[in-house]
Amino acid sequence: MRAVVFAGGISLFIALLGTPLFIRFLTRHQYGQFIRHDGPATHLVKRGTPTMGGVVIILATVLGWLGANLLTGRTPYASSMLVVLLIVGLGLVGFLDDYIKIRQERSLGLKARYKILGQAVVGITFAVLALQFPNSYDDTPASTSISFLRDTALDLAYWGPAIGIILFIVWANFLIAAWSNAVNLTDGLDGLATGAALIFFGAYTVIGIWQYNQWCGFTSYDSLCYEVRDPRDLAILGAAIAGACFGFLWWNASPAKIFMGDTGSLALGGAIAGVTIMSRTELLGVIIGGLFVIIVASSVIQIGWFKLSGGKRVFKMAPLHHHFEMIGWGEVTIVIRFWILAGLAAAAGIGIFYAEWIAALPPGE
Repeated sequence: MRAVVFAGGISLFIALLGTPLFIRFLTRHQYGQFIRHDGPATHLVKRGTPTMGGVVIILATVLGWLGANLLTGRTPYASSMLVVLLIVGLGLVGFLDDYIKIRQERSLGLKARYKILGQAVVGITFAVLALQFPNSYDDTPASTSISFLRDTALDLAYWGPAIGIILFIVWANFLIAAWSNAVNLTDGLDGLATGAALIFFGAYTVIGIWQYNQWCGFTSYDSLCYEVRDPRDLAILGAAIAGACFGFLWWNASPAKIFMGDTGSLALGGAIAGVTIMSRTELLGVIIGGLFVIIVASSVIQIGWFKLSGGKRVFKMAPLHHHFEMIGWGEVTIVIRFWILAGLAAAAGIGIFYAEWIAALPPGE
């Protein structure tokens, strides 16, 4: 599909060429990263490295998405527009957080209550709008059903539409917060989160294309079709995000010339949540984004065991990638091996997604 190729190509080109320009701007204004003293000692040399690189990722994503639609003469639909709203909104919250860190020269930016409030405003707005805008088949961008490979029988609106909307808002905001924190925790080594996000959105571009080809308006297999409102739109947006991450990775790989900061981690985390919700694959995202889940789990285990055991630790340091740093693994070695894990998780998720469709085919097909 031309639009998918255009989206990935445009965003990659913008991120690849735009990032060094942004680096020079940040360096000129001395907008550098503050490094915590309780982290690995090897990270102290990264102090002053330009941050807020998520601005480039967001800009490249939006321009790639818009450019692809413009070049192919199509109009973006509600699903991708709402995910873009989520990306930009959370990116703005992250930008404010990064800016305060830089100006105040501290590891904490926005006060927790303001950061949570900002995320909640964006998340609630997204969730409410995601249940609007039905198409001619009466499909809305999101549904109140919990989804795995497609919507399941577990419907949050079981007790009525009003309760269903409230529960969906809670569920959507949980996913947004969880994925944003997951990307933020993963963004601890040069290129780690960027590469993992690239793999994730590459996988979801494939899923979007497949859902579009097997969309209920096209296929004769009514029991196998996907009731996703705008799968092609999501594939185009997924390609734009993947392309932006690809171009940014050139400058973010070790030794990083720029960090994505909370601007990037919140935006990419929101994008993951938004794409999984709109594609009706919320729980499948946990498998495809398995590396992010493992890293979050390592922090939860560390904190939980520390409290239960009275000060003992499972890992030398959490999240998990810092544990391997502490036992002597090189940063590049850790990143490449974790990318391999991310690729295996994405491949497993796509395999499960495709196997479900194959297994449900009528005999003889």
